[in-house]
This record gives sequence, structure tokens and C-alpha cells, in this order.
Amino acid sequence: MKTNLQDVQKVDTEFRMNYNRVGLFNSHFQNFKQFGIPKAQLIIADVPYNLDVNAYASNPKWYLDGDNKNGESELAGEEFFATDKDFRPAEFMHFCSQMLRPEPKEKGKAPCMVLFCEFEQQFYFIELAKRYGFKHYINLVFRKNYSAQVLKANMKVVGNCEYGLILYRDKLPKFNNNGQMVMNCIDYPRDLGCERVHPTQKGLPLLKFLIELFTDVDDVVIDPVAGSGSSLIAAMQLNRKAYGFEISKRFYSMACDLIQKNGKCVDLFNESPQLKKRELYTQKNLF
Repeated sequence: MKTNLQDVQKVDTEFRMNYNRVGLFNSHFQNFKQFGIPKAQLIIADVPYNLDVNAYASNPKWYLDGDNKNGESELAGEEFFATDKDFRPAEFMHFCSQMLRPEPKEKGKAPCMVLFCEFEQQFYFIELAKRYGFKHYINLVFRKNYSAQVLKANMKVVGNCEYGLILYRDKLPKFNNNGQMVMNCIDYPRDLGCERVHPTQKGLPLLKFLIELFTDVDDVVIDPVAGSGSSLIAAMQLNRKAYGFEISKRFYSMACDLIQKNGKCVDLFNESPQLKKRELYTQKNLF
């Protein structure tokens, strides 16, 4: 079938709209300048906890079939991520200071960061953030109705919470609370909303709640350590523009697959025969 110039121009416009809605890069966030991405209203990140070879700790996966009577599994003494050593908090905070948009003059429009972090990391990141202009914080507690530490449940009080921080410069960030009081102890919905492909993957319901709280439609959300890409999926499903970096080739590949299955931005790609015919629209270019 012959395609005229007008049809090609329409396809190219559609692709640019599609591409500008999401970008996932198999690269370190330090290389951000080469990608030319816009500055963010919200940076959301689950920073490495640096658990080293004790990553699985009292998690049942440490043992065969999750039972300590069966002996240790292949995950015993293993780390979650070999790339943890590539994460440098000061470089991360520098990236955030560069890529979070400046505070506007209007009230109620300021950007912010949301970090998921280990309990003791909170205090380090609070002090580090101040060096990069993020003078204020609100601590967060995400309360689960379950615990991964079932193997310790008969020995001690086990943890069921994750922790985080809201970091901002001077003005209080944009806050879409719809007239409801939002407390810093937040229930963590167990439903992921999509396939789990990453050991520390956060659920879509929680991510959507946070993204919707601090951004509007068409705002930019950046995740410098994207992992499974679930934060990008949550942002896309809320009609935000989403960009992320993932240094691991394995997780990058799985994140691309997950985004294709769950992200609205690829609906155009899957439904348009014209786009399917264009060699330009490879997975590498789409993400």
C-alpha cells in the first residue's frame, strides 16, 4: 500500500508524542545530559539499601522452598544487585539538584523528591540533601499488613514497614490532596498491579498515590534508578511524562517488557499498522 507524505508526517508526529511520554535508558543517571530529557516536577527513587550478601536475610527465599528445614537455597549469601557498588549517594543528589525543575514564583507549584530508603539511611540522606539545596524533609513510613521476615517471627518482633523521605528546597511542594488529610504513615497496598520482576519492586497503587499527590497531568516524573520500571508505568497510566535510568541490562530488558505490557504510551505503537512497518520504531528507540 502506497503511503503519502502526509501519512508519514502524521506517523512521525505520533511517534514524537509517544517518545516524549516515556524514556527508559540503559545507562547510569550520570549520563543524563546526552539524552536531553526535561527537568522534573517529581523525582521518585528507591535507592539501593547496600545490603550486600545479606540481602535475603530472614526472607524465606534464603532456604529451599522457603523452609529452613530444607537447607539453604542458591540465594543464601547472595546480594540483590551487583550494581549497588555503582551507586554513589552524592552523585545521585547532584543529579537530583540538576534535574528537578526550579521553584516557580507561584505557591503550590514547587517540585520535590520522594525517596524510598532503609531506616538508617534516612538520616544520612537528610544531611546530604541539605548540601544540595534540599533544606526540608518529611519522613514517611509505609505500613504493610505482612512481613517478609516470617522465619524470625517466633524469635523476635519482625519488621513490616518501609521508610522514605519527601525532600524539597524552600517552598512546600505541589500537593493534590483533594481536601483530605494525608499522614506520613501510609498503608502499603499489597497488590502490585503488574508482574513482579524485581526484588524490591514497588506496587503501582502506592506509586500512583505518591505521583498523583505531587504532580499534575503532563508533569515530568524521573526515576534515576528505575529497576522494574514500575514508577514509569504508574506515571504513564496517570498521563504524566516519565523518564528513567537503569544500569543493569537484565533489569532494563525486563522493565521494557513490563512497560510494553502495562504502559499506555505503547498502545499507539501496538495499534498502528503504520508504526509497525517503520524500522525506526525498534524497542531501543521506543524506550
